[in-house]
Amino acid sequence: MSYSGTVVVGGGVIGLSIAWRLAADTPVTLLDPAPARGASWVAGGMLAPVTESWPGEEDLLELGCASLDRWPDYAADLGVELRTDGTVVAALDAADAAQLDILADHLASLGRAVDRLAGRDLRQREPAIGPSVRSGLFVPGDLAVDNRELLRHLMDAAARAGVTFDRRRATLVHPGEVELADGSGIRSGTTVIAAGAWSGGLHPALDRLVRPVKGEILRLRARPGVLAPRHTVRALVESRPVYLVPRAGDELVLGATQYEAGFDTEVTVGGVRDLLADAERVVPGIAEYGLTETAAGLRAGSRDNLPLLGMLEPGVLVAAGHHRNGLLLAPITADAVRAMVAGEDPPAEVLAADPARHVPTRR
Repeated sequence: MSYSGTVVVGGGVIGLSIAWRLAADTPVTLLDPAPARGASWVAGGMLAPVTESWPGEEDLLELGCASLDRWPDYAADLGVELRTDGTVVAALDAADAAQLDILADHLASLGRAVDRLAGRDLRQREPAIGPSVRSGLFVPGDLAVDNRELLRHLMDAAARAGVTFDRRRATLVHPGEVELADGSGIRSGTTVIAAGAWSGGLHPALDRLVRPVKGEILRLRARPGVLAPRHTVRALVESRPVYLVPRAGDELVLGATQYEAGFDTEVTVGGVRDLLADAERVVPGIAEYGLTETAAGLRAGSRDNLPLLGMLEPGVLVAAGHHRNGLLLAPITADAVRAMVAGEDPPAEVLAADPARHVPTRR
């Protein structure tokens, strides 16, 4: 049985970020059959705690904003560029506008005001928005990142830091040992469960606390003469959420459906149809785009949309259940795990994500 000081189970954006940061302090082995793939590979790349917020999720908003503050340094350390154009949020009809009013009022009550715009003013801000849009918001502080560029840089940074990549699949985590699918095991001083939607099956305390939530995305490419969005565009279309995130090279990421469908990752005709139809009502020009990719990923959902971030028992930590906010929360999650492994206090905003809120933990 081999030994590693720390084992990180899972190689998405969360696991890679943790392994990279921990490798400065201890030998690290990262277990994942296909690192830098999964939900992180098909993400939209929005870093948008404000436009993701909702009444009742104040702890998640505070956690997201604290992580957003860390993103410029995190991106600079990796050599990754950030988009800083902000987010335009569009409402198609009166009911959608009412939903955005609730969001704006909620944010104002927390001291996080956003700009409310009529449809004409929204189109002046983002000319790609179509005439059917009734009203909207502008959130200047939101960021975005090319998730695939980020994953490539994280893989390189982790390798340079000395992380050992092991392509075997983990099946169960015990204090001091990880069981593998081939019947062997790896001994460790500390194990971090960061396997996204698969985390729930790796430790008894996580059973039914982390579940897969399917999301489909499309990648489009602008053809000559098309008016392309300059900002990230989020919208409600008859209460259905849709987003469009610009990429370099005239590419556009369109997402995202959301289904409770277990571990199914097949793209459905209905999902593609609904995404294109809703997006075209908000940004009519996408009808002239080329469709270059369809994909589906499994977000790691939790019971309350907060991640599970903390100690399960001595020698076993969890960093999972990030749902729609995996990329956003990667910097603060990695910093928190590094602090906890070192026996130090994590950032204060992380305390609300302690798994003890769902199950008693053994310290």
